[in-house]
Amino acid sequence: MTRFPDTRFAFSIAARDGRARTGAIRMHRGEIRTPAFMPVGTAATVKAMKPETVRATGADIILGNTYHLMLRPGAERVARLGGLHKFMNWDRPILTDSGGYQVMSLSDLRKITEEGVKFASHIDGSRHMLTPERSMEIQRLLGSDIVMAFDECPRADQGKEVIERSMLMSMRWAKRSRDGFDAGGEHAERSALFGIQQGALHEDLRRISAEKLMEIGFDGYAIGGLAVGEGQEAMFATLDFAPEMLPDDRPRYLMGVGKPDDLVGAVERGVDMFDCVLPSRSGRNGQAFTWNGPLNIRNARFAEDTGPLDERCSCSVCATYSRAYLHHLNKAGEILGMMLMTEHNLAFYQQLMAGMRAAIAEGRFAAFAGDFRARYYAGV
Repeated sequence: MTRFPDTRFAFSIAARDGRARTGAIRMHRGEIRTPAFMPVGTAATVKAMKPETVRATGADIILGNTYHLMLRPGAERVARLGGLHKFMNWDRPILTDSGGYQVMSLSDLRKITEEGVKFASHIDGSRHMLTPERSMEIQRLLGSDIVMAFDECPRADQGKEVIERSMLMSMRWAKRSRDGFDAGGEHAERSALFGIQQGALHEDLRRISAEKLMEIGFDGYAIGGLAVGEGQEAMFATLDFAPEMLPDDRPRYLMGVGKPDDLVGAVERGVDMFDCVLPSRSGRNGQAFTWNGPLNIRNARFAEDTGPLDERCSCSVCATYSRAYLHHLNKAGEILGMMLMTEHNLAFYQQLMAGMRAAIAEGRFAAFAGDFRARYYAGV
């Protein structure tokens, strides 16, 4: 692995094709090729996967979560044990979600004020207060490489006045996150901080949010408040304008997205980074993503199918195991079935990202996207 010990954070764009970009982020723990997909390791593990297997799929970076890790095993404990990288045996970059989205999803278990969010743990009911400053402290204790600002993520179907108030509070929290991060001493000197644009589906609110974030100044900028039930058409309509409001020379991260066709459409619109639980969650539930669309391995038609999950896939699962065997494992509820399906899905996502990077570099992204959609929507 190539390390860059003197590099805190550097983003470069190697090629463009329309609005799509390919390049790389360099940090002291290694290089992140963009467009990049980050597997989600919420509680210091990508479910059903060993870290070395996640890396073997092609992942350059994974995501951890402030909310879950602060509750169990606790950020202070992780720090005493040497930090998140050592704790989970992952020596490459880690991005940590600030915890805002998870706290907001608690609904009846939390109360939002200007100071932050008071909430009850979903694990044992214990009471906690999460503020921008505490979120920065937790991410520092974890040893995160890319720290996310603390924000509120309202549902897109709430009234515009509610969304505007929430966005403006998130921008005030963004400034407090910036100040809290900068006070982090050695950690701040070797890590990066991303701000999060909010405003739901409203172009004017997104613009205000972007302007306020740029006034504060961040290493990268996330597009938050999407993939929360608004549907792909509305998401793409927002991505037609939201990424272009953010600095061209900084990475743009679309949070919580998504399905393979979501990724292709977002890259077309200038997005560089993604995360989503979908490939691992779907794998554990018997769904495989393939170049010919999603496949439910539990379907009876695969019971005696000796072919691979995906003939175009180069992962070790497709090279070794038949659909019939994977069908059997999943019907029998065997843990190995969950492991193999998850590994394939994560490998497929990384192959999709690599394919997009190559297509952008070679100036053929439109053809790649058209071919992908024709195959993917045709179905297995």
